[in-house]
Amino acid sequence: MRLEGRGILITGASRGLGKAIAAACVREGANVFLAARDADALEQARIEISGSAPAGAVVKAFSADISDPDQAQRLVEAFREAFPRVHGLVNNAAMLGPVGRLEDAGWERWTDTIRTNLLGPARLCALLLPAFRRNGYGKIVNISGGGATAPRPRFSAYGASKAALVRLTETLAEETSGSGIDINAIAPGAMNTRLLDETLAAGPERAGEQIYFQAVKQKVDGGAGPEKAAALSVFLLSAASDGISGRLLAALWDDWGQLPSRRDALRGTDVYTLRRIVPADRGFDW
Repeated sequence: MRLEGRGILITGASRGLGKAIAAACVREGANVFLAARDADALEQARIEISGSAPAGAVVKAFSADISDPDQAQRLVEAFREAFPRVHGLVNNAAMLGPVGRLEDAGWERWTDTIRTNLLGPARLCALLLPAFRRNGYGKIVNISGGGATAPRPRFSAYGASKAALVRLTETLAEETSGSGIDINAIAPGAMNTRLLDETLAAGPERAGEQIYFQAVKQKVDGGAGPEKAAALSVFLLSAASDGISGRLLAALWDDWGQLPSRRDALRGTDVYTLRRIVPADRGFDW
């Protein structure tokens, strides 16, 4: 029960990874506030998660589009009314956006992707940080993804938004240093979600042959399950991760379970962060 009594807001919680994170948090005793745009799917998720909740854990839901600043504010107000003492935020809601070369992408959908994947999470952080500061404690987990650490051709809006979300994570970690607030990002791994289905629907001409056929293989193989990313989310929302902030952690590949014993070594380093590579880093003398 590592999250017992903690009030946590989770966006994109009606399906996929968001739903898995919410279920994992509830199993650990958290009071969770689910958010998503699809009200029907959200209510179904609330019913399912409530059915397995331990005694005392509360599961509530609120339909909202976080890309709309007014709806984001109403969401936070409802969250704080439901759980007067708030402890955590998981920014999971995201969209894939237009698939294809930048010059061929519909500009409105391109900017919609930035609003959902970057501006929405930033707005929620801005709305909740004052409460976290007053409490002297808070946890924010931002879900990153493909494109954050390497170029993502033909998925420019998605890749740019996810890279920006990681840098926002690092920046806010610096702004909140010493406040008792920890802010981290998670790379969850390649999962079979609706984003993968959208990539397959785009076809090789729009998505590019390499990414398309990787998606076909992933669909057949099953992809990564959400369990490890959900477990990492629980870790980052719990007291076990206190003092670990400003990091991008890969749920599948990083030995994040050992981080509490390496907290002091990690502090002050650029391990698990996005950084520029210079010639000397690759053995060049120029």
